[in-house]
Amino acid sequence: MPTSLVDWIEDFFQDREQLREKMAVLEASNMLQNIRLQKMQALERENMRLRELLGSSFRLQERVQVAELLTVDLDPFSQQVVIDKGKNYGVYVGQPVLDAKGVMGQVTETSQLSSRVVLLTDPSHSIPVQINRNGLRAVVTGRGLGEKLQMDFLPHNADIRVGDLLVTSGLGGRFPVGYPVGEVIAVDFPQGKAFADIKVEPAANLATSREVMLVLPGEKIQAEPVAIEEPEASEDAVEKPQEEQVNGDNS
Repeated sequence: MPTSLVDWIEDFFQDREQLREKMAVLEASNMLQNIRLQKMQALERENMRLRELLGSSFRLQERVQVAELLTVDLDPFSQQVVIDKGKNYGVYVGQPVLDAKGVMGQVTETSQLSSRVVLLTDPSHSIPVQINRNGLRAVVTGRGLGEKLQMDFLPHNADIRVGDLLVTSGLGGRFPVGYPVGEVIAVDFPQGKAFADIKVEPAANLATSREVMLVLPGEKIQAEPVAIEEPEASEDAVEKPQEEQVNGDNS
């Protein structure tokens, strides 16, 4: 075989090998660029979520600190998560937990570096609410499966309808007044039952939120005063304020 042909064959295979190496380098570089791009997009999404969180806390004028989910309980009947803030950050049992859309739950256990949060959908969790449209008070409890809530103890004649927004009433003493809890998605009045069957869709993104807000204690976090029934007044006691009211109107 002529020397020139041998050289040509060697050069040919050498060029192919170099081409393969270059292709491998380019492919690795392309993969690295894609990973970096995905990471940047993920950081942008995280940035947007954090801005949304901070924006909602600003609108509500509450003092909050941001925490991140560490683990999620996989038991469908135990809707709980663990966050990366604990006693070192002042987290306490009963502390309200929110996302940018509404109430997520409350802290049930704390350690130095993390805390356990029970979500609204946990069957053990109940929260006092009121209908935003008319102020009617009720209680919402978790159902475990399906990420839905149940509104309890409302009679058939209750003024409630599909689409009603439920917000925290503050009567439990833990959640600030007026935070979104959920929206009524179904109202049924079963025959033979004293109470309506009402299903509620949580306002918070319980299945997707990674960052949450811990509401810090302050002057705005207070329960609404519970009305105390006063004993029936005598006729004299009733007439006296009426006279004072008339005098006040004439002055």
